[in-house]
Amino acid sequence: MSVSLLTVSPSPHVHEELTIPQVMRGVIYAMLPALMFSIYVFGWDALYVNLIAILSCLLFERLISEHLLGRPATLMDGSAIITGMLLAFNLPASLPWYIVIIGSAVAIGIGKMSFGGLGNNPFNPALVGRVFLLISFPVEMTTWPLTDAFGQVDATSGATILGILKDGLRTGESATVLLEQAPAYLDLFLGLHAGSLGEMSGLALVLGLAYMLYRKIITWHVPLSMIVSIFVLTGIFWLADPQRFADPIFHLLTGGVLLGAIFMATDYVTSPFTQRGMVIFGVGIGVITSLIRLFGSYPEGVSFAILIMNAFVPLINKYTKPKLYGAKAQNHE
Repeated sequence: MSVSLLTVSPSPHVHEELTIPQVMRGVIYAMLPALMFSIYVFGWDALYVNLIAILSCLLFERLISEHLLGRPATLMDGSAIITGMLLAFNLPASLPWYIVIIGSAVAIGIGKMSFGGLGNNPFNPALVGRVFLLISFPVEMTTWPLTDAFGQVDATSGATILGILKDGLRTGESATVLLEQAPAYLDLFLGLHAGSLGEMSGLALVLGLAYMLYRKIITWHVPLSMIVSIFVLTGIFWLADPQRFADPIFHLLTGGVLLGAIFMATDYVTSPFTQRGMVIFGVGIGVITSLIRLFGSYPEGVSFAILIMNAFVPLINKYTKPKLYGAKAQNHE
């Protein structure tokens, strides 16, 4: 008589097909269209900034792991490469090399390794580095190389479209008049405007989104809820006063909305693990981003909004996690 044995083992009991290195490689592949477009527009400067950010992130993670934490560095999982790429995507092409290295040190040293490394950091490391640089080097971080009608970089530099709009509204100009000076929506979507390396082309970012959804690396919940909430909230204010507020399509196609929604807010470690929590998380980012853009001093608010909502992730997880099987019955005993 054959006996069927029951194997008892600790969790997790459900295993995904994708490993951490495979997921990280998938994210890197998804970022390649935006990387290639930034190189097309900004030339070697874009590649230069990306290489410095990636190599310095790898270096700092190895030094901190081996010499401060006393453990082997796990560079092959790809997380440090993604941090470097995302940091570079949030920087101007003209940023000096030493500032890029400082940003990498903050991103890895403070944003990631100080909490124990991959899987333990509550805040997105690349955004920690980016916000630190924005506060520490405001002039360099807001000096943007301009592009011509064909997307080729110009030697001069100027403000982003969001910055021009914010400055114009402060001086009493009409939003309608200011938006007439902005590129057409198609040009904004294609990337023919000033901005950070990774936020230039909405088309390249959407291609990356499609790839990650196809590979099931991310789900639609965070990107869609963030984008829809920004569209709805900015649309309400635009309908109420179009002379003071820009239309919602303008807000979606400018700045870091698509970059943040697709690659920054969807970080596994710093976003909720339930679908309902993801929607709450995305809506929160969208609301905060919209309020900063509409009423804050900064023209852009995506980075601040994501970091603020990162802090609420443990609370969101607590109140959206499913109840344990049998928990309700136990309460009545």
